[in-house]
Amino acid sequence: MEEVRVRFAPSPTGYLHIGGARTCLFNWLFAKSQGGKLVLRIEDTDQERLKEDSVSQILTSLKWLGLTWDEGPEVGGDKGPYYQSQRLELYKKVCEELVAQGKAYYCFCTPEDLEKDRERQRELKQPFRYSGTCRNLTKEQVQAKLANGEKYSIRFKLPNQPHVVVHDLIHGDVTFTMDQFDDFVIMKSNGIPTYNFAVVVDDHAMQITHVLRAEEHLSNTPKQIFIYEALGYPVPKFGHMPMILAPDRSKLSKRHGATSVEEFRQQGYLPEAIVNYLTLLGWSPGNNQEIFTLPETLKQFDFDKMSKKAAVYDTKKLTWLNGQYLSSLPIDNIVQAAIPFFKQAGLIDDKYLAEHGEYFTHLVDVVRVRVKTLQEVVDGAQYFFKPVDGYDPKGEAKHFTADGAVILEKCLTALTALTEFTLTSTEAAYNKIAEEMGLSLGKVVHPTRLALTGRTVSPGLFDVMILLGKEETLRRLDKAIKYIKDK
Repeated sequence: MEEVRVRFAPSPTGYLHIGGARTCLFNWLFAKSQGGKLVLRIEDTDQERLKEDSVSQILTSLKWLGLTWDEGPEVGGDKGPYYQSQRLELYKKVCEELVAQGKAYYCFCTPEDLEKDRERQRELKQPFRYSGTCRNLTKEQVQAKLANGEKYSIRFKLPNQPHVVVHDLIHGDVTFTMDQFDDFVIMKSNGIPTYNFAVVVDDHAMQITHVLRAEEHLSNTPKQIFIYEALGYPVPKFGHMPMILAPDRSKLSKRHGATSVEEFRQQGYLPEAIVNYLTLLGWSPGNNQEIFTLPETLKQFDFDKMSKKAAVYDTKKLTWLNGQYLSSLPIDNIVQAAIPFFKQAGLIDDKYLAEHGEYFTHLVDVVRVRVKTLQEVVDGAQYFFKPVDGYDPKGEAKHFTADGAVILEKCLTALTALTEFTLTSTEAAYNKIAEEMGLSLGKVVHPTRLALTGRTVSPGLFDVMILLGKEETLRRLDKAIKYIKDK
């Protein structure tokens, strides 16, 4: 049985897009589920749009997501080079073979010539198709133009057939009529191959058996099939995954928020949540399960269950998933993920961690349950590192009243008297205060929370007290009482 070989081939014109990450994910899942290999290839021939750090960022993002590759940059392999810019001689050689066989030809039309053709066809309200000016030049005419130093591109000569059928693993057979195509360029005048030509040469050389990619590439596939057949290459199986649309069902863009993996990482999302979310954008195990890790998905993965419908990008769902993972993953994992965010906020450094590692772990464990991102973990922990310098206005109006001051004074007295300052003893003290005053526990807890954190929402109050410690808890209660009385 033929080994399954798939590829992910990003263009390094920016950071890894969420759509690209999904493409890589499903290629990874398909390869692993079939005992095959994932090849990573960098399509870097568009020199004008390349960004200097894009390749390193793409590799970093993929590794962060847990999507490792079997061949490609940093890994190697016997089908390289894995950068298109290092394969230019191969493209040139294959292109010249097509010309020699009469399946491609030199085109000496200038940009001005092509623009005149476009203008003529616009006036006739026709779609632009290359007129074929250079298709039937004689060998002598071609040689004369070459000898004269005229610039040229190389065009593929369309076969004479009524239509072409793409056998798609997701959408079934898709038929394209030939009037949708013209003799398209496969080698630009600057010696750089076009996308549709280069990917065919590369996929054949790298023995790719399945091309799984985004639906917007479906319209490119007929051109690639023409080239496969002209070169006598076996045609791989194609599968085009549904598009990812914005909530308004328009094309996803930056105006809809973060769209790169790196942006989500910087905002405090976890790789497990992003991978889980991307899995849901095109695939389902066939039940109501929504939370599954990458290894769990792999066990159930069946490419036949890929959706044909466009997926809608919903960051609310991603944020919800992130909160689930934030509260359920092993605390050590969350601590390591949170450390860079705390450092960036200037709250901790390596010395702090060396001296207060256990305390910091406890703190993160307490805070993570009520928040959705690592940035929110940092925000929710600010008052453990800094004095409270103000109180939530709405909370103040509601809880910092004359009655609130009386409650806080009783709390201060009760907590001062405790010989042991623990979760159990502090909670018992508050239950006793509520009972003695004929109040619900919440009526006692809310003004205390505002006094200790400056906020109306926090982790469990008694967890907050223990983390602050008895001395700091009493100091903040006393400060709040004085603040209320001085108003």
